[in-house]
Amino acid sequence: MDRFLDLLVNGIAWGSALALIALGYTMVYGVLRLINFAHGDLYMVGAFLGYYIARLLSPNVQHSVLGGFLIFAGSMLGSALLGMLIERIAYRPLRRAPRLAALITAIGVSLFLEYGGQIVFGADPKFFPQFITSRPLIETAAFTLSNLQAFVILFSLGLMVALHLLVMRTKVGRAMRAVSYDNQAAALMGINTDRIISLTFAFGSALAAAAGIMVGLLNPKIDPIMGLLPGIKAFAAAVVGGIGNIPGAMLGGLLMGVAEYLVVGYVSSSYRDAIGFAVLILILLFRPSGLLGKGVVEKV
Repeated sequence: MDRFLDLLVNGIAWGSALALIALGYTMVYGVLRLINFAHGDLYMVGAFLGYYIARLLSPNVQHSVLGGFLIFAGSMLGSALLGMLIERIAYRPLRRAPRLAALITAIGVSLFLEYGGQIVFGADPKFFPQFITSRPLIETAAFTLSNLQAFVILFSLGLMVALHLLVMRTKVGRAMRAVSYDNQAAALMGINTDRIISLTFAFGSALAAAAGIMVGLLNPKIDPIMGLLPGIKAFAAAVVGGIGNIPGAMLGGLLMGVAEYLVVGYVSSSYRDAIGFAVLILILLFRPSGLLGKGVVEKV
C-alpha cells in the first residue's frame, strides 16, 4: 500500500504535465481538425526557454517568487508566439488543401524543431536550473509528497481550470467554440476565424511550455529530442479522453500518467512507454470516440 500511494502521487504529477500537452492537441484539433504533431516539440522549446531565462537571472532572483514568475511567463509567452508563427507560416497556407498535406507539414515542422533545436541549443543534455528547492511537504509511513510534486499538480490544475473558464465564460472562448462547431458559419457571423485559430495555437503552446518547465523541475535533464515521446503520449492521452474534448484531454493525461507509474512499480520499467498505447487500444475497442468523446454521424 505504501508503494501504491507513492506511485500514485508520481503518476498524477507526470499525468498533470501530459494533460497540459494533450490540451494543445485537442484544442487545435477542435478548431482545425488537424493533428499538430509539432506540439510535443513546443514542450521542448518551452523547457529550453525556461532554462535560458533562469540562467539570465541572478541566483537571488532565480530562487524567488518573482524569478519563478519570470521563468514561467517568459517561456509561455515565447512558446505562444512560436506557436502563432508556426500556424501562420506552415498551416494557414494549407487551410484549403487536403488534410494529408497539413498532416505531412506537421511532421515536417516537428522534425525542423527537433533538429533545429540541436543546432541552436546543442545536442548534449542540459541540467535544468532547480529554481524551486525540493523538500518533503508531507512525509508519513504511507507516502511522501514533495513540494515540487504538489506544485506541479496544483499549478497544472490551476491552468486547466483557467483554460476551462476561458473557453466557457469569455467572448474568445465562445468564438473558439463557434469556429470549432462550424468555421464557415462563424466567419459569416463576423468572427475573425484566422485570429481565433492563431489564439488557439498560442494557448496550446503556452500550456505545453508550462509542462516543459514543470517536467524540468521534476526530472532536471532536457535535450532537443525530449518532446518526441511525451508528445506522442500526450496525443494518445487526448485520443483516450476524446480528441477535441478539453475535460477528456485532462482525464486522459492523468490516466496515462498513473498507468505508467503503476506499471513501472508492479511490472517492469521496460513496459513504461508501451502501457499508454495498450490503454489507448483497450479503451478504443469499447469507446471508439474516447472516454468523454461523442460519436459523430457522417453522411457519405
